[in-house]
Formats: sequence, C-alpha cells, structure tokens
Amino acid sequence: MADAVKVANPAPLGLAAFGVTTVMLSTINAGLLKPNAIPVVVPLAFAFGGLVQLFVGYLEYQNGNTFGLVAFTFYGAFWWWYAFLLWTIGAGWIKAPGDKAIGVALLLWGVFSLYIWISTFRLNMTLWLTLMMVWITLFLLAGGDLGMGPGWQRLGGWFGIAAGVGALYLSFAEVTNATFGRVVIGIGGPIVKS
Repeated sequence: MADAVKVANPAPLGLAAFGVTTVMLSTINAGLLKPNAIPVVVPLAFAFGGLVQLFVGYLEYQNGNTFGLVAFTFYGAFWWWYAFLLWTIGAGWIKAPGDKAIGVALLLWGVFSLYIWISTFRLNMTLWLTLMMVWITLFLLAGGDLGMGPGWQRLGGWFGIAAGVGALYLSFAEVTNATFGRVVIGIGGPIVKS
C-alpha cells in the first residue's frame, strides 16, 4: 500500500496576496498615502492580488475545496478588474466611467462578499471577521462613489486595512501551524458548529 501524498494548503498564499494588495490600496483610500501612489497598486493588483489568487483558486479546485475555489478566483478576478480598469483609463484606451458606475460595481462586489461571508460561519473566526470587514469595506467604498461623500471612502479604507491585516494574520497562522505541525497561533473555531 502506497503512502498517501500530503497535499499542501494553498490558502495561505492566496490570503497573503489578498492581504498585501488590500492593505496597499486601502492606505490610499484611508488617506494615509496620496492618490499618486496608485501606480504602485496597479502592478501589485495584476501580479499578486490577481494572478496569484487565480492560481490559488485553481489549486483549491484541485483540492476539492469549493469555498477556496470560489473565493480566491472571485477576488483574483476583482483585482484584475480593478487593475485593468485603472491601466486602460491611464493609457487613454477607455474614458473614465461616469454616472456612478464604479460605485455600482463595488456594490455588486460587496453583495458577493456578503454572501460568501455567510459560508465562513462554518469555517473559523479569523476568516469570518476578515470577510465581514471585506463586505463592509466594499459597501462603504460603493457609498462614497455613489455620492455619500468622501468620508465613506476614508472609512472604507480603514475597514480595508483591517480586512487586509486579518487576511495576513490568517495566512501567517496557517503557515506557522502547518510548519510546526500543531496549533501555535489561534484562528478561532467556527461560529456555527453543526
């Protein structure tokens, strides 16, 4: 009988990609960095937030993890959408959208984040808190783009920083716990046990 092959967990890589990209953009939205820092976000969103998460989504598919497949692929596509939008506008290939279109798009991304967050009630507390911060972030940013005022965008930036830090913490915990072969860094149990 052959030994079972141990399969690595790709989620920490996807969480790190999401976390770093989210924190970078959110520091701009929160007003900690000026908007002229956006050129740093675009390639980061393509390469790390986008490409890496799409790859992790594929690996989660290979592992039979529906949640990981959907979440990482969706957020990877989000970052590609965002980077491609900024890049094509900046290159003059398309005009900047008007009439609150970005706000509507962010609202739709927020609705997805709200529905995927429901599944985290059966996963772990850290992921639950992180995705709660994500949907709140997106709703706040959408509100800012839909005319609720710049304060909504700044608050969305702060919630985005919290979401990114949560993703980085969960990535760190999962890598550390896997390396040590035991729980070294807690992530909390599921809210709904059965």
